[in-house]
Amino acid sequence: MRQGWRWFGPNGGIPLDAVRQAGATDIVSALHEVPIGQAWTSDQVRTRKNLIENTPSGRTPLIWSVVESIPISDKIKREGRAASQDIAAWIASMEALAENDIKVICYNFMPVVDWCRTDLDYEVSTGATAMYFDQDRFAAFDLHILQRKGAEKDYSEADRIAARSTFEAMSDNDINQLIANIASALPGSTTEPLTIPAFREKLETYTHIDADKLRQNLIEFLEEVTPIAEKLGVRLTLHPDDPPRSLFGLPRIASNETDYAAIFDAVPSQANGMCFCSGSLGVNADNDLPAMAKRFASRIYFSHLRATTRLGDGRSFYEAAHLEGDVDMVALLRVLVEEDRKRDKGDKIIFRSDHGHRMLDDLDKKVTPGYPVIGRMRGLAELRGIITALDPQALCTVK
Repeated sequence: MRQGWRWFGPNGGIPLDAVRQAGATDIVSALHEVPIGQAWTSDQVRTRKNLIENTPSGRTPLIWSVVESIPISDKIKREGRAASQDIAAWIASMEALAENDIKVICYNFMPVVDWCRTDLDYEVSTGATAMYFDQDRFAAFDLHILQRKGAEKDYSEADRIAARSTFEAMSDNDINQLIANIASALPGSTTEPLTIPAFREKLETYTHIDADKLRQNLIEFLEEVTPIAEKLGVRLTLHPDDPPRSLFGLPRIASNETDYAAIFDAVPSQANGMCFCSGSLGVNADNDLPAMAKRFASRIYFSHLRATTRLGDGRSFYEAAHLEGDVDMVALLRVLVEEDRKRDKGDKIIFRSDHGHRMLDDLDKKVTPGYPVIGRMRGLAELRGIITALDPQALCTVK
């Protein structure tokens, strides 16, 4: 297995030496500066690859092995194959990556918003902070700040009462912070920041898109891109919905085992794979993560490893330390290590410690929410320990 690290580029505040010191060998990155829907060029990719891989004398080499993500435009999500121009641009980006020997691409198909949290610095019992999804605060945003048309029908009477009470207790600063956390696009998001009016307007464009239609549009997209991915030797990895349930009345189609089975059955190409995110899938107590990993093992090319702790009725959760919370990380890693043993050296599973607590010196620094150095380094070290215990030869190094 290969140890990855999410890196937001030269302006992301984390030097490549910090990645080396954390023990990672593989960079997970993207050209975040390129607008959504615009094709990446081979020259752009090569420039970033050279920055990552031109190793200074005496330093441990790094490789750019995973792209996270080439964003899928809203037009593709709403129109499927009919969004031919946007699909062509996406394919051009994939070709530019393959030309530079970058063969694993992570993407998601969540409409309007992708990963969503209400709080970015929730204090846990150690004094560190974590990201948090609070159902009452989310409902307060949806019902009383966004004022989404028809939102009331998505909440029970008890939910609406709790949301009203939560909203009335908020200060103006609380409201502005909640808007920033939900509508302004979280780090690494493949959606764009939205004002409240723009948010409402974008939701309206999905009024007639249900789960069946969204799934069909994904299948049409995959039918266009996977034949080319096969020829290029590229692996596409679909990230789960985060959290794995409907938000803002929008459909979600990558939330559980049934969802992924339907996608793989419709497009059986081995280029059609998954990013196994234990944190996203683990929010749903009905998801048996080791069983899912075992069923889809041959299609797991990339994995986000983190844990969450569900609260109350299971809709609220916070991001736990990597070996805590509701994810049986040892059981999951046992499946992934077993699958990885079967693979050729060039087809190993790449994983990264996803997110991490803000802790120690990072508490006094401005850090990217979810992506502090120390919390992720702790997580990677813990994961590395488990993997080594399961199989001392399981971890790859860069040659």
